[in-house]
Amino acid sequence: MCHRLVRCRVCDLVYASNPPGQDELANSYHVAEYDSSEEANDAAQTYINSMQPILSKVKHKNKVLEIGSGTGVLLELLKVQGFTELVGIEPSSAAIAKAPEHRRDWLRECIFDENMFEPESFDLICCFMTLEHVHDPMTIALSAWRLLRPGGVFVTVTHDYESLVNRMMGKKSPIIDIEHMQLFSRVSIYELFNRSGFIDISTSPFINRYSLGYWMRLAPLPKAAKGLLEWAIMHSGMNKLKVGLNVGNTIAAGFRGEA
Repeated sequence: MCHRLVRCRVCDLVYASNPPGQDELANSYHVAEYDSSEEANDAAQTYINSMQPILSKVKHKNKVLEIGSGTGVLLELLKVQGFTELVGIEPSSAAIAKAPEHRRDWLRECIFDENMFEPESFDLICCFMTLEHVHDPMTIALSAWRLLRPGGVFVTVTHDYESLVNRMMGKKSPIIDIEHMQLFSRVSIYELFNRSGFIDISTSPFINRYSLGYWMRLAPLPKAAKGLLEWAIMHSGMNKLKVGLNVGNTIAAGFRGEA
């Protein structure tokens, strides 16, 4: 998987001009390994903290759908927030296998398909670090609009290729990933929500908190220097230290208007 990326001068989206087909993508994620439980837990806690201003505007906290749910850790945190019906769509069988037993009833191993659900049946739909991987983000956004009840909200987390850290790192940035079909900026993610019919749209950067060891694995350093630093961090016991950084991610939200 190695794709030529181009940038739209109208909506600001960077995308693969000749992406693989939907079936090829589905198979790739079905057979993908899953080894990031600690990072997924850290990410979910960051997301739930960043979502608080959005969740405070949701009138009904009944049913939530997460597209790209992994082990369902975010769904569990949303249950604590008061949501009672939890549904997660996850194409990776390895991720679902790593989920605790009590979460597995919430998870469906498949690629998201709007026709699996009744229109206007959810109060919240989340799609975190997943829109970059799908064949057509507009299809996901329009489906989310139709599946939300009036007053419901669609929330995404995406990389921002226009952020300072990603502009400084250029092609060395971890967001230049062979699995990304597109990359967003705050302009392009706003355009996606706006063209899909959402209102009260917000886009905001936020702080990610991960272990120092994880940040080191992502750092674009020379191999020898990186290995030495990772060894030093591991043997000092600092590899588990949680560190917050703004690494150029955006949380975006849009509401479906009241009937």
